[in-house]
Amino acid sequence: MSGSDPLLELRQVTKQFGSAGVGPGSTAVLAELNLRVAAGETLAIVGPSGSGKSTLLNIAGTLEPPSSGQVLWQGRDLAQLAEAELALHRNREIGFVFQQHHLLPQCSALENVLLPTLAQAAPEGSPHERAAALLQRVGLGERMQHRPAELSGGERQRVAVVRALINHPRLLLLDEPTGSLDLAATDALAELLLELNASESVAMVMVTHSDRMARRMQSAMCLVAGSLEALQGTEAE
Repeated sequence: MSGSDPLLELRQVTKQFGSAGVGPGSTAVLAELNLRVAAGETLAIVGPSGSGKSTLLNIAGTLEPPSSGQVLWQGRDLAQLAEAELALHRNREIGFVFQQHHLLPQCSALENVLLPTLAQAAPEGSPHERAAALLQRVGLGERMQHRPAELSGGERQRVAVVRALINHPRLLLLDEPTGSLDLAATDALAELLLELNASESVAMVMVTHSDRMARRMQSAMCLVAGSLEALQGTEAE
């Protein structure tokens, strides 16, 4: 690993589906795709439904392997890791936020946030204190004992973001996090993510249909025909 290595790199990644596997009888969702994400960078990925955006996030987060190509973490090929090591990598280094928040209905906001820490034998610092502090920071200090059914859609999504951050990840992967939110909640979540990007030094890759969200990121790319193309007009420009 060198100091110039990106945090995450997808190199010549192809993903094909179909009973025939790789070859003429299969469907290529991603085609020799390349992506580099630097530490602390914010990136949006847009594209039509069915273009493979969620598949791209799943591969970046090691939830599924590519058909070919490499997924590198600071220059290290993650294919070299055993499944147990990959699970540890996901838990420690990557946070996931989905359109459907996937909160456990029987647990409070605080308990939901603490769930990822249960997989660690020796969690960093005091998870309970960090969870409470993060919930306070995102405006849920008075709501942390409430269950998901007692929270608004925007509040539930904020809980999901805090849960994704609880283990101090260096990369946050977000799959349509504002898809079920109204305009005001979307703007509020955008402000929160940018604040957390700065305060937590966490890189973010967001798949979104929202041009409004995409243009708040430092850079944006469009997934077209299995490859990524630069999208002009982001906030950083």
